[in-house]
Amino acid sequence: MNFRTAIRACIALISVVAMTLAAPAFGQSVAQFYRGKTVTLIVSADAGTPTDILARQFARFFVKYLPGKPDAVVMNVVGAGGMVAAASLQSSQPNDGTVVGFLQRNNLYIPLLDTRQNSFDPRKVRWLGSLDKVDYCLVAMTRSGVTTANDLFKKKLYIGATGFSNEDRTLPALLNRYLGTKMTIVPGYTGRGEVYLAMQRGEVDGWASTVDGLAVGEPAHMLANGKLKVLLDLGWTTSPSLPGVPNLSAYITNPDVKALFDLFLAPFAAGRPIAVPQGVPPDRLQALRTAFAKAIADPEFIAVMKKQGFPIDPIDGDAVEQIVSKLYATPQPEIEGARKLIFSAQ
Repeated sequence: MNFRTAIRACIALISVVAMTLAAPAFGQSVAQFYRGKTVTLIVSADAGTPTDILARQFARFFVKYLPGKPDAVVMNVVGAGGMVAAASLQSSQPNDGTVVGFLQRNNLYIPLLDTRQNSFDPRKVRWLGSLDKVDYCLVAMTRSGVTTANDLFKKKLYIGATGFSNEDRTLPALLNRYLGTKMTIVPGYTGRGEVYLAMQRGEVDGWASTVDGLAVGEPAHMLANGKLKVLLDLGWTTSPSLPGVPNLSAYITNPDVKALFDLFLAPFAAGRPIAVPQGVPPDRLQALRTAFAKAIADPEFIAVMKKQGFPIDPIDGDAVEQIVSKLYATPQPEIEGARKLIFSAQ
């Protein structure tokens, strides 16, 4: 054997050895990957909120249907209206399928409207689906004297809000600007619980709440004893749980204004969207989507959520992606109008 032949033989042998050593990693099944691992659900809401309750219940059913039966842990990452958690999916979280983001619907459109929020792009993650659809409504303490939707046009109402870009600020701001309501919005509260404490202390008199958020905790007690009133359903139809409450269709007839409201309301169909980082291997992404589909169809999960006042009304990952695509196809004049609202004081 001459020198060149020997070199070729050595290279060939090294290649065979390398391929043999690498084979288990490349040939690893989804079950083998997840076995013994922990899947982290990053929740962009405070502990004890409806979103957090949903996420914790969903987590235990979700991993039950993942191959390899990994453990689940829920991590609350709050800040910037959910944008901190969302951005982490594209910056610091691993894209191997061990991290799942339980995000907020405003994460679907805020990056489109606020160029400063470019650390997250909803088109550059992979969506598993959404557990339910979300409806908002305006509520006020009875002591305020604002007890009907029509009172919003006659009397001043101080309302609390969380993040400046959150729906609990932007929806009332839309009403002020385009319908002429007289709400003074006080943003900066850290979460739902703090807003209700402020309402009880008399710092503010109301806020824009999710409809399902009225079914649990202090809001449910305040409604039951007459201290709190629901004024207006912030959708085009009234939620079945709010009989007799008027909705936006009673007040908005201008098609241009309706189109602007739609930009904010469309993501409500993906009320609590769930995503994973871009780059998750295709077989694991499929396993995650399958586990999502099986978890939301699990009769025990459905029963538990219904008992807790959070009925499941899910959509799949493709439907979330369609909502994102529709949002990013919004005509520029409507986007500019929405941007002005985002950056306005009220």
